[in-house]
Amino acid sequence: MAASDTTADELGAAATDESVMQSVASAMADASRTASGHAAKVTRAVTDAGPMAMQSVSRMAYTSAYFIAYAVVYPVVFVAQSLPQQNAVMKGFSDGGRAATDAVRARGRA
Repeated sequence: MAASDTTADELGAAATDESVMQSVASAMADASRTASGHAAKVTRAVTDAGPMAMQSVSRMAYTSAYFIAYAVVYPVVFVAQSLPQQNAVMKGFSDGGRAATDAVRARGRA
């Protein structure tokens, strides 16, 4: 009877070992799926970060240019309009402005 008791104990231990191995295998499979899911999320985040960063830089450049144009050009034009128009300085500004405009148009055609 001792031989059959030992065999039953060995079978119970083997079944326990098998269930432990199944649990470990299941945990490893779950960890692998979770890691793959996280890797996919990180890849998407990094892929989306490039265009979002470029959009932020573009928006900042536009806002800076707009601010400079408005903050510098507007006061200069306001002051120029308030000065007397019939003098050598104002005629020089006017002629220089026309020459600059013509140069920009010529460059745009080329």
